[in-house]
Amino acid sequence: MTNWRDYGAADLPAPLAAALDAFVEHGYHGTSVRDIAARAGLSVPGLYHHYPSKQSLLQGLLELTMTDLLRRSEEALTEAGDDPVDRFDAVVESLLRFHMYRREQAFVGSTEIRSLDPGYHPIYIGHRIRMQRLVDDVVVAGVGEGSFTTGSPKGAARAVATMCVGVSTWYRVDGPMSADELIKQNLEFARAIVGFRSR
Repeated sequence: MTNWRDYGAADLPAPLAAALDAFVEHGYHGTSVRDIAARAGLSVPGLYHHYPSKQSLLQGLLELTMTDLLRRSEEALTEAGDDPVDRFDAVVESLLRFHMYRREQAFVGSTEIRSLDPGYHPIYIGHRIRMQRLVDDVVVAGVGEGSFTTGSPKGAARAVATMCVGVSTWYRVDGPMSADELIKQNLEFARAIVGFRSR
C-alpha cells in the first residue's frame, strides 16, 4: 500500500481514465459513450461489457475517487497520533495533496453531483459527509483541548475543507510555488481559520 503522501499517475482502469478525460473536457452530459469507448480503445459493446452505462462510469469514477481520498486521510490521521494540532495538520495536508494531485477527479466530483442518478446520489454525499466529519472532529478536539480558539468549530472546519477543495481549481504543477511550499502556506491559512493558539 502506498504512503498517503505518495502520488504517481492515477491508477484508473482504461474505461474510467477515458471517462475522466471526456468529462473534464466536455462535461457528463456533453460526453457520449462512443467518445469514451474510442478514448479507451474499445468498441461500444466492449465498453458496455465493463460498464453497462455512462452513469456507471461516472459512479465508478467517483467511488474510486472518494475511496482514495478517505483512505489517505484516515492514514494521515493514524500516523499523526493523538495530538489535535498534529491531527489537524495531517488531515489538512491530506486534503491539499489530494486536490493538487487528483485535481481532475476532484473537479468531476464537484461539478457532476447534479448528474448522479437518485440511487447513487445519497451514497456519494455520504462519502463527502464522512470526509467533512474527519475535519470536524479534529477541529472540535482542538477547541476542547485549548489549541484552537474558534467559537464555531464546525463552521471553521467547513471553511478549511472548502479552502482545500478549492485548490483543485487553480493549482498547477508548473506554478511559481512547489507543492510543499503551497501546503506550508495553506496550513498557515487553515490554522488561522480555526484560531490556532501557539504553545
